[in-house]
Amino acid sequence: MRPQLLLLIASLLALRAPFQAIASDITPSPADLNAAWDYSAEHNGFSLIVLQHGHILLERYAPGDGPGVRHKIYSGTKGLFCVAAVAAQADGLLDLDEPVANTITEWRGQPGRDRITIRQLLNFTAGIDPGFHLHSDDLADRDSYAVALPQVAAPGRSFIYGPGQIQVFCEVLRRKLARRDGETPWDYLVRRILRPLGIGSPPHKVDALGNPLCAAGVSLDAREWARFGYFLLTGGKGLVPPGALSECLSGTRRNPAFGMGFWLNDEAPDGRIVNVEENLEPKWQQEDWSNACLCNQAPSDLFVSLGSMGQRLYVIPSMDMVVVRLSADSKFSDSTFLRLLVGR
Repeated sequence: MRPQLLLLIASLLALRAPFQAIASDITPSPADLNAAWDYSAEHNGFSLIVLQHGHILLERYAPGDGPGVRHKIYSGTKGLFCVAAVAAQADGLLDLDEPVANTITEWRGQPGRDRITIRQLLNFTAGIDPGFHLHSDDLADRDSYAVALPQVAAPGRSFIYGPGQIQVFCEVLRRKLARRDGETPWDYLVRRILRPLGIGSPPHKVDALGNPLCAAGVSLDAREWARFGYFLLTGGKGLVPPGALSECLSGTRRNPAFGMGFWLNDEAPDGRIVNVEENLEPKWQQEDWSNACLCNQAPSDLFVSLGSMGQRLYVIPSMDMVVVRLSADSKFSDSTFLRLLVGR
């Protein structure tokens, strides 16, 4: 067995702890794994790793790809910063249900804005404009731009997916850290989560002031994202308190398929299957997330860190499974892939 593969297994097993749910005895067959790989590869998939019960069932790469080759995970970045928010709550830096205006003091006295909570920023129900220009490279200060974005809906009355709301959170965390020791939000994420997982400080997009693009700026290789996925599977053992990560896995009335940074399959098996990337194409006022799920044939406890162009980190607690896919194809179907891999 390759030394690098042994190191990956060892690092994952070191994080392992029994999950509270009863693990399914369903294990994908070699035919299932090959079918999932073939479907992924047909849609320009570069990397695929499937882990179950702490063992690697499949690790496969397209020609030219391989361990150490990093790719943009796009909106998979959101999950990293939402986990950082959970860690910050555990560290006493913030309360997810506190008003943002406690920290963004220029929001005080502004009707609507003064009621927005940090949790609403992270589950995208704060009612702030999507702020898609934040993805551009010509902004010298992304945080200030985000804080000044208009409020377009009352707090809790909409689901507006985009970089704006989570970038406001970045400024909240920046100001709170500045009061304590001056650590930056990126350095906090690296120290509290990424470095202990053996990921270190991967490439990430920053503006002229060093503010990270919290919505989409990080690049990882498949093994690094798998380490983060295994951390999620084990409930964050050793880095956050037991049960803390459940904060990220509760949908809202406006979108039951999205928690804080992660997409959920709670409505399965009776939910309405949606292709997330396609469903996000209309303007936010026209999106329909009612009774939405990712795959009716996958377990309902599945949750996903999902990035544009088919970047996926699937975590399935009841199957004790983590799956990583890196690619360059936005027409990829989660439902089809999951049905091939774990559907019954």
